Amino acid sequence: MAKIVSLAEAVGDNVRDGDTVAMEGFTHLIPYAAGHEVIRQCRKDLYLVRMTPDILYDQLIGVGAARGMKFSWGGNPGVGSLHRFRDAVENQWPRPLEIEEHSHAAMANAYEAGAANLPFATLRGYIGADLPKVNPNIKSVACPFTGEVLAAVPAIRPDVTIIHAQRADRKGNVLIEGIVGVQKEAVLAAKRSIVTVEEIVDELNPPSPNSLVLPSWAVTSVAHVPGGAFPSYAHGYYPRSNAFYIGWDEIARDRDSFTAWIKENVLDARPEDFAKHAGNKPAKAA
Repeated sequence: MAKIVSLAEAVGDNVRDGDTVAMEGFTHLIPYAAGHEVIRQCRKDLYLVRMTPDILYDQLIGVGAARGMKFSWGGNPGVGSLHRFRDAVENQWPRPLEIEEHSHAAMANAYEAGAANLPFATLRGYIGADLPKVNPNIKSVACPFTGEVLAAVPAIRPDVTIIHAQRADRKGNVLIEGIVGVQKEAVLAAKRSIVTVEEIVDELNPPSPNSLVLPSWAVTSVAHVPGGAFPSYAHGYYPRSNAFYIGWDEIARDRDSFTAWIKENVLDARPEDFAKHAGNKPAKAA
């Protein structure tokens, strides 16, 4: 059953050097506070997995925490490139970065295969695409029933998955509302999981139509970190900070400005600092 602990304890217990780490959240509920704690605890040689790596992974790559990344799109959404990611690939700074690129569909199916404890995923995809020419982990398999040739990719089985959610109850059951992305599959596919939440409540409110509940038995650790998804948004709590995403482009272009920002806002900061970004509690259901 999930343990409700501090974020420092959750990361200390579950994220280890050399781990394959997935931090998921599609446009919102991106676990920034947890990612910053990983940096503060100086985890290294991580193999990062994420469908859409954006600023958080730019930060992890820029501090040298990552040895590689599996992904399906990488950029600063609505702005442009991830400059720390590009520097690592193009110039090996601060260290070389192994990359494995897939389509969104392949990543989603690979998570689902991992959650089902299957060795690989099959999908109708990559037809006419060039990615199979540069990614040896994209293969093909013939359906034994129809003979149709399908794409095949290895299942994703992270050592630890980290996500952010709106609420958890005191037993460790977790409620996610809004765009649910692949958070459920990523947690179920992992050996261990950390969920940071906006609130710890006695009872989970009746969920909205677009929501899911992760049961306590599927989660390793829960940490109460209000505002922990900032600068992404938490549906029902606070909006996305578009200004931050725009500002990051200038910060990350230069190695020195990036390093100074990390020192001030990550290394010398605390998870509690995210609370100033937390919005009002969502309205209670009638």
